[in-house]
Amino acid sequence: MLIDFFYTLRAARLPVSVKEYLTLLEALKEGVIGPSIDDFYFLARTTLVKDEALFDKFDRAFGAYFKGVEMLTDFGKEIPLEWLQKVLERELSPEEKAAIGKMGWDELMDTLKKRLEEQKERHEGGNKWIGTGGTSPFGHGGYNPQGVRIGGPGRNRSAVKVWEQRAYRDYDDSLELGTRNIKVALRRLRRFAREGSEMELDLDDTIHATAANAGLLDIKMVPERHNKVKVLLLMDVGGTMDEHIQRVEELFSAAKSEFKHLEFYYFHNCVYDFMWKNNRRRYSEKTPTWDVIRKYNKDWRLIFVGDATMSPYEILQPGGSVEYHNEEPGAEWVQRLTHAFPKYAWVNPEPQGVWGYRQSISIMQQLVQQRMFPLTLAGLEGAMRLLSK
Repeated sequence: MLIDFFYTLRAARLPVSVKEYLTLLEALKEGVIGPSIDDFYFLARTTLVKDEALFDKFDRAFGAYFKGVEMLTDFGKEIPLEWLQKVLERELSPEEKAAIGKMGWDELMDTLKKRLEEQKERHEGGNKWIGTGGTSPFGHGGYNPQGVRIGGPGRNRSAVKVWEQRAYRDYDDSLELGTRNIKVALRRLRRFAREGSEMELDLDDTIHATAANAGLLDIKMVPERHNKVKVLLLMDVGGTMDEHIQRVEELFSAAKSEFKHLEFYYFHNCVYDFMWKNNRRRYSEKTPTWDVIRKYNKDWRLIFVGDATMSPYEILQPGGSVEYHNEEPGAEWVQRLTHAFPKYAWVNPEPQGVWGYRQSISIMQQLVQQRMFPLTLAGLEGAMRLLSK
């Protein structure tokens, strides 16, 4: 059975290797899980899937292969109600199926709207309401030549529209991220170079040297490879950014673990003539922005992290800051920074759909020459590609 399961995953274009398959078999042999289809699902996903972006594809392949498989090990327990409902689903003859009317698209959508307004309770086995096991064009578990499947699995593949919430879609590249996903995206920016002491075996050179030495082992070592990319991270904090604390913390944590050369500073709303490293001592331990520009050279990649949501005056006017009287507008400082660090990008945790409705975001996009990316997996990957050029 598991051999067929393995080939099913491969047919679904999942990069599952034989070694990973053997690991799954070994875990089953050692009794890592009990006789539960749910436990097996999580074990199989853990051992066979290497990338969270493939979880949804694995979910679909797993569901297709194990469709209808139930593992009932305790026969003393009551049979679940949904199992009995499946047994009682109506089986219609070809004549009965032919007698069921088919609605056009407009009629189907208009009728569904009326049903949603009128229906107040659950229905089962009928031909009108949104329910299960009947011939209504709305619901699931029954039969209709053309309907809208709602809230359950399909049977006859005749639905013209499906309203169903899929599981394991949190890793879609348009959704919020976890730290591990962010690390995967940030790795696109890594640039390795060899440095330091000879601590790593150079296998290819060792083989060639041994062959040239008449078979006598001649071990060759090379310096370890380290990520040479240098990142300057400037993060907006406070105010409207409070809504995005968790995601920015995940990004910050991932960046600290991925980049050996990382420096960071905080600002509020817009960059002005000073920044800080510790929010508790932001007034007593200020770092002039000019010092930051002079300290780091053009090899550093500059990443702004902020929602760019503020009054336009905070960007364009002297004295526009909400906290103190800034002698020069924030726009001047943003331009100085982008000129000092030609490889830069802005990462915005605000949903991209609202950017066009925020005047300050539009202004900031112009200042950074449209190099603004959403804080999503696809957005981060786009920013890293830009910074790696």
